[in-house]
Amino acid sequence: MPARSSPSPRTGPPVDWVHDPLRIFAIGGGTGLSTLLKGLKKFAHQVGATALEPYVDITAMVTVTDDGGSSGRLRREFAMLPPGDVRNCMVALSEDEALLARLFQYRFSSGRGLKGHSFGNLFLTALTQITGDFARAVELSSAVLAIAGRIFPSTRQNVSLRAHLADGRIVEGETRISRSGAPIARIDLMPASVRPSPGILEAIARADLITLGPGSLFTSVIPNLLVRGVARAILRSPAWKVCILNLMSQPGETTGLTAADHVEAIHRHARSPFLQFALANTTPVARPALTRYVRARAEQVSLDRPRLEDLGLNVIEMPLLARGEKIRHDPDRLAAAVIDLALHSRRSRFIGGPLRRSSR
Repeated sequence: MPARSSPSPRTGPPVDWVHDPLRIFAIGGGTGLSTLLKGLKKFAHQVGATALEPYVDITAMVTVTDDGGSSGRLRREFAMLPPGDVRNCMVALSEDEALLARLFQYRFSSGRGLKGHSFGNLFLTALTQITGDFARAVELSSAVLAIAGRIFPSTRQNVSLRAHLADGRIVEGETRISRSGAPIARIDLMPASVRPSPGILEAIARADLITLGPGSLFTSVIPNLLVRGVARAILRSPAWKVCILNLMSQPGETTGLTAADHVEAIHRHARSPFLQFALANTTPVARPALTRYVRARAEQVSLDRPRLEDLGLNVIEMPLLARGEKIRHDPDRLAAAVIDLALHSRRSRFIGGPLRRSSR
């Protein structure tokens, strides 16, 4: 049966919704985004002799406000964007067993000036110095690792975070914000109006699905939405928009916030209620693991489903917890859920049909 093509609501040629790759645009930073990317990369190529196109086209927008650890040191010493979150995402999209991927994650345990740095951070720093452009360094490093997708730093401009806390204090810098201990009322970028990296707005417009999270709400997810034009592009994109809900709160950043509080914070900063779905885990967390997190002042994020539905979101609940001592999303299960949403998004746009209903 011949593939059906339909006039695209986006600019450009018609989209063959059956055979064109699913386009997933993932927003975030830190370990949360890299977990999702690790699962998605397995779907980056079709299986079959005639499958010449990628099955999933992955684009990641990564926040660049980190000012701690190795990234912070390199940022201060070389006046460059922090490489850590971008490095983690590149490795997540590379082959797990590849020597280069392991090399990029290698962290020096000794050596004057080297201790604490990862090889990947130093590699990105060297390429930035050679090319004069961090985004170009990311592009070249991605080619070296042969990653299954594209990674964009949220902006090419030097940018930092400023938080307005509920107690009236103003705190600057991601590390200080994470340690502030008081509820966060609002996050700003400094400078306030920075341009997105070239290619980001186009990728958003062409996406079948846009994901936000999992990851630190105020220091990984929301900063991307404050880059000029990004929130508006997401609102205008025909893609379905889904928030992947965090499993645990982050001490000093989201303590006491429910799932609906997370969504409201995203909408408040984006100045638009664009989210349509909330993806939540149903697997119970083992008590020993939960006890360890509680001792570190972290708690499970409460799923207040009625409030989410009042906000207009379709709530999808499924088992997403990974095995192990750490409370993390399972990359494969998370990716499967995201791809299912992307398929339904494309189908609803090109052959019609309502949004998915809430499910448990």
